[in-house]
Amino acid sequence: MTTTEGSRGARPSILTVDDDPGVSRSIARDLRRKYGERYRIVRAESGDAALEALREIKLRGEQVAALLADYRMPGMSGIEFLERAMDLFPLARRVLLTAYADTDAAIQAINVVDLDHYLLKPWDPPEEKLYPVLDDQLTAWAEVDHQPTRQVRVVGHRWSSRSYAVRDFLARNSVPYRWYTLGDDEESERLLSAAGLDGTRLPVVITEGGEALVEPTDGELAARVGLSTMPSTDFYDLIVVGGGPAGLGAAVYGGSEGLKTVLIERMATGGQAGTSSRIENYLGFPDGVSGEQLTERARRQAAKFNVEMLTTRKVVGLEPRGPARVVRFDDGTELSAHTVILATGVSYRMLEAPGLADLSGRGVFYGAATTEGPSCSGQDVYIVGGANSAGQAAMYFARHARRVVLVVRGDSLDRSMSRYLIDQIAAVDAIEVQTCTEVVGGTGTDHLETLTLRDNRAGTTETVPASWLFVFIGAAPRTDWLDGTLSRDGRGFVLAGPDLLTSGRKPQGWDLDRDPFHLETSVPGVFVAGDVRAESVKRVASAVGEGAMAVSLVHRYLEKP
Repeated sequence: MTTTEGSRGARPSILTVDDDPGVSRSIARDLRRKYGERYRIVRAESGDAALEALREIKLRGEQVAALLADYRMPGMSGIEFLERAMDLFPLARRVLLTAYADTDAAIQAINVVDLDHYLLKPWDPPEEKLYPVLDDQLTAWAEVDHQPTRQVRVVGHRWSSRSYAVRDFLARNSVPYRWYTLGDDEESERLLSAAGLDGTRLPVVITEGGEALVEPTDGELAARVGLSTMPSTDFYDLIVVGGGPAGLGAAVYGGSEGLKTVLIERMATGGQAGTSSRIENYLGFPDGVSGEQLTERARRQAAKFNVEMLTTRKVVGLEPRGPARVVRFDDGTELSAHTVILATGVSYRMLEAPGLADLSGRGVFYGAATTEGPSCSGQDVYIVGGANSAGQAAMYFARHARRVVLVVRGDSLDRSMSRYLIDQIAAVDAIEVQTCTEVVGGTGTDHLETLTLRDNRAGTTETVPASWLFVFIGAAPRTDWLDGTLSRDGRGFVLAGPDLLTSGRKPQGWDLDRDPFHLETSVPGVFVAGDVRAESVKRVASAVGEGAMAVSLVHRYLEKP
């Protein structure tokens, strides 16, 4: 049950949630008496109802000033509700209502949801126990600028690989933007005219400050939309290369444990996991969590611990220089630290089928490309791959497309996909799984128009109309730049710890008396975590765990190299 007290103006809201109807009405009454003229008072009797109310407020473009949640609620505790509410209104002040016996819960909530205050029940008289607390919280909220975020605007062609890349870059870096298709939207013409442009060179990105960027590079775009690209100093305790789950995990733990830490990312934090529409087997999220949500929370945590995060910086070299470990960027500049953690992840392999290479970003996409979901409405979508990433993409696009065809080279999904995903896919009528099938060709002029599928059992081919193809066919490590520096296996994955020892002998060039630590590479003080490590478990949870473990080994190295 959810009710709103007061009129539907543009006033900010105070939301209270308690599963006891009597308590819920009582606190709403006290809130209305004191704050009803300045705030909308919204009450709910369950966490789910409260989240639905918050979503409606978000869609209306209104603000929430404070959230008051009872700790003991069935189905979703107050802590769980506040944690999920942070994704919708991260600036709202968070207050937990607890009984005297539950004060330990408030201490827990301080760490989980950055709790602003906990309030003991009963709060009578409110003039002494409720209003002074809430007055302070509302004053703190009012001191923050809550003006609607001015959006970046992008004008481009629908089937332009660079236009897609710009939109994907902004989305993955959580930069709000508005998209205008040239020719389909009158506003696109007005924007170009105001900028003095004729649209022959696209995309055009108009920043919040009104600056028009024509065909900007990722670096130019990052610098103009407020992303950090330059380090604040030239020496750190720890450099983390790569911003996927392993890199973010390492950065959060490094920063939280007092190491001066910088994270360097080539495109956007989150890595491949950040593009996942739904991760349902990650510990602590029984209802699943999107890669975007998980990444954003990790970014907030890293920022909380003063971790610097640099985007659009490509690392092309690594070398030990005395006690320092030095990384070199593609522009020739360098950055040094006591230690380095490599968490560069892997990249999707290209689909080597005739006709597809020139259509990348124009109907052929590598990875989930969730920005394209709404554009697929009512159309057929083809997805190549049989692992979890392909299954998650199939479930996501099934919400938009008329039909999703999962093209799998093997004879079954059982070998490569988690059972929960197989069961979910089987329950969705819009998803069709074609096993023992490969994409062997494609055609198109401005964008993808047809695909050629080969049935490997029957030995036959079929050409089908298609405008959307998403590819998940395995991954390769991004480690060519480490050639001659670190030991790698035959596929390019970085060797570490016991894997470096051959018949008990240390790796060539190793000059320390001790053996390499578990995640330490063939260069002392350089560690590796996540998918780029040889023989790693390719799961988000294990990547985060390795990032945290690498930081503990960094401490051991710093204590006694």
